[in-house]
Amino acid sequence: MAITAGLRNMPTMNLKGWMEHDGVRLSPVDVERMLGEGPEAIARCGGEFALVWDDCIARDTFGIMPGPVPPGTVYCSGREVARIAPEPEVCTLEEAIVAAVGLRSDEGVVAFSGGVDSGLVAHLAHLPCVTVGIGGSHDAGWAAKAARTMGLDLTTVSPTEDEVAEALARVVRVIPDPTNPVEASIATTLYFVAAWAEDHGHTRILAGQGADELFGGYARYLTSPDLATELERDFADLGRQGTRDQAVAALHGAYFSMPYLDIRVVRAARAIPAAERVRGGVRKYPLRVVAERHIPPEIARAEKKAMQYGSGIWRAMQRLARNNGYKKSVQGYLTEISRAQHDY
Repeated sequence: MAITAGLRNMPTMNLKGWMEHDGVRLSPVDVERMLGEGPEAIARCGGEFALVWDDCIARDTFGIMPGPVPPGTVYCSGREVARIAPEPEVCTLEEAIVAAVGLRSDEGVVAFSGGVDSGLVAHLAHLPCVTVGIGGSHDAGWAAKAARTMGLDLTTVSPTEDEVAEALARVVRVIPDPTNPVEASIATTLYFVAAWAEDHGHTRILAGQGADELFGGYARYLTSPDLATELERDFADLGRQGTRDQAVAALHGAYFSMPYLDIRVVRAARAIPAAERVRGGVRKYPLRVVAERHIPPEIARAEKKAMQYGSGIWRAMQRLARNNGYKKSVQGYLTEISRAQHDY
């Protein structure tokens, strides 16, 4: 009875996502108790969250969970009162990835393409996996082969062209740059992952976003004249990408969870010199070294196409553009869709 009476005096809160402190997941009651100590009490909390209580709002360090205040801040009465700055114990890259996935694996699905990023997450998470691949696409075949090799529970979503058109109509209404073909094609691929998650009762989707920017996954890094600067610039762009991805997930009442953007992983990765992240012509070298200790070497070493190409979504968009009179301009087709959707 004493505990119940005490809880009645604690702040009313709304927590989207999840929180942890020193590697321990916090229950809603734990968070309420911390808030009773004042806003500064949550400054050392990690996780992926947007937390609202009384006249205060807080967001996780990297802003994984959308919210109306800047990432990594606590605002009360419209002004910043604290910074979210978790300080977990220093650990190796492998320890960091294992801990990050473990904290996120109590519920959800894994967006799986069969590459090293999602392959390592899928192996560690032991959750159902879903891939998007139109019949005959690269990702459909490779993901199925990788899943069999790894013993994963995989579902392949193969949308029809009509379903891609329907998804585009919804996607262009919510993403920040709806007429950009690359942005729209990535968002549309993720749309089908989130739709499958919703249909199967899941709200959390573990994804490999951030691995390319942290470890040097893009082909252009192989010839970069200033790799360190380019990696920093691309890492800074992850917030914009996250806004796009979470807007799409929200259409299905879900959110993307990013183990590679866990504070432990980011800290360990950024401590590795740029020249060691892309080494001997091998991109994401440190991640592949870790992955080979957990998953088959052929998957840890696999080079993959970007999701919008590997899934076949990009080609479907090109066909839709041509069929609607835009023979050479996917952007023109997207502009028409966007105009119609926003006018509506």
